[in-house]
Amino acid sequence: MIRFASLGSGSKGNALLVESGRTRVLVDCGFGQREIALRLARLGVEPASVDAVLITHEHADHVGGAARCAARFGWTVHASHGTAAAARQLAEVAVRRFDSHASFSIGDLEIHPYPVPHDAREPTQFVFSDGARRLGVLTDTGTITPHIVAMLTACTALVLEANHDADMLANGRYPPQLKRRIAGGFGHLDNTVAAGLLRSIGNGQLQHVVAAHLSAENNSPDLARRALADALGCTPDWIGVADQANGCDWRELW
Repeated sequence: MIRFASLGSGSKGNALLVESGRTRVLVDCGFGQREIALRLARLGVEPASVDAVLITHEHADHVGGAARCAARFGWTVHASHGTAAAARQLAEVAVRRFDSHASFSIGDLEIHPYPVPHDAREPTQFVFSDGARRLGVLTDTGTITPHIVAMLTACTALVLEANHDADMLANGRYPPQLKRRIAGGFGHLDNTVAAGLLRSIGNGQLQHVVAAHLSAENNSPDLARRALADALGCTPDWIGVADQANGCDWRELW
């Protein structure tokens, strides 16, 4: 069995907890020691029971708290070679480097990293498996590649970036350079592109879809839910949202 929960998702900090059997890992740790402990407590989890943290890339909202939390709570830290080299925040801890195309295991979890287009040194996302079920995680990418589609096609659940509504971003108050960065090929997925990915991989096997990394300025949960629900032909309330303040509660894959 796999289950997962978000501790928080957005530009102010990200962390996703994935569990199978007696193994618990975090994807990213953009929160400090006290905050991560509080957010784990909401899920009934002690920080010391987490085995590892996997870093997707070196941006502060994903790696900011990883080194100090790992040192305090006894986590191992895993990152791609490029992320380990670029993340100055990880300089004080030992990092287990992985190949962004090579699978590996931590306890009861099989971990399949894959590269994504983002404005970072060697950004990766992950598919997690217990041998029967697959959880796909995709955030912080500006483009959907054929390799991304191939990695996510057989997943049982998805945590999927729906960062912004294209019209809200275009007409919003961000400076032009930031708008270009977010909407560009190495930025973030908008609702329409995320929905297009769901259409291309929707195969009736999905038990959960959780929209993640929503912009507080340029999106809304209702817009994200509606776009993803239209792609799957389901009602908007079936789509989960991982928000900045509360993340989302446990979802279980059966």
